[in-house]
Amino acid sequence: MVTIWNDFLYTPLFNLLVWMYNGWAGGNLGWAVVYLTIILRIVLLPFSLINDYNRVKNQALYMEIKEIEKAYQNDDVVKKQEIRKAMKNRRVQPWAKVIVLGIQALVLVLLYQVFIDGLTGERIIEVLYPSVAWPGVMNTYFYGFDLGMRHSLVWPGIVGLFLMAEIYFNFRRFKGKIEKRDLTYFVLFPLSVFVLLWVLPMVKSLFILTSLIFSAILGNIARVFFQEMVKRRFVKLPK
Repeated sequence: MVTIWNDFLYTPLFNLLVWMYNGWAGGNLGWAVVYLTIILRIVLLPFSLINDYNRVKNQALYMEIKEIEKAYQNDDVVKKQEIRKAMKNRRVQPWAKVIVLGIQALVLVLLYQVFIDGLTGERIIEVLYPSVAWPGVMNTYFYGFDLGMRHSLVWPGIVGLFLMAEIYFNFRRFKGKIEKRDLTYFVLFPLSVFVLLWVLPMVKSLFILTSLIFSAILGNIARVFFQEMVKRRFVKLPK
């Protein structure tokens, strides 16, 4: 099991990271991590698109249920039947989201191992492929922040604020009256992510932030295309 982990997961990812560090990133490990994240998200693009399509369908389902509740507000029996029927017809594929999140979690663990094992010359030489040039002493600073630094407030804070903004705009678009549980989620989820990233190396925050930005851009673009497809079967989505 250890051999499989090292030979087929850790070593290939480490070499890809060093290869990008030597080339595209111009000797900046932070940008190498950003490029690695983008490449990973491009590889996972089919699953991400399925997940975005499911999200649009769920948003349409939410609006349809609201219409059903309004139309049958005086008949609870029919209302429940119509809601069950709508939920049965609007099936989604949750496995797509599981694959995207699962592979990203795997890469997070591998990046953690990279920084735990160290980036010293001796360690790098041991795992480098012959075709990948030795980078020498690696530059682990990204805009003045050490990628291996823990207990940083800045980058985990940026991730937390980004999540709060994303949740806020989603609530504004698809929620009518904000409930107490919505406010709890709005505060506690970003706060939990902030605390978790605060105790981990800063490279985790950079990876997650890059992935979140990619998801936000892809989600908005995909929504424009998928909305037209969903409109044929679902109620009109809010703009």
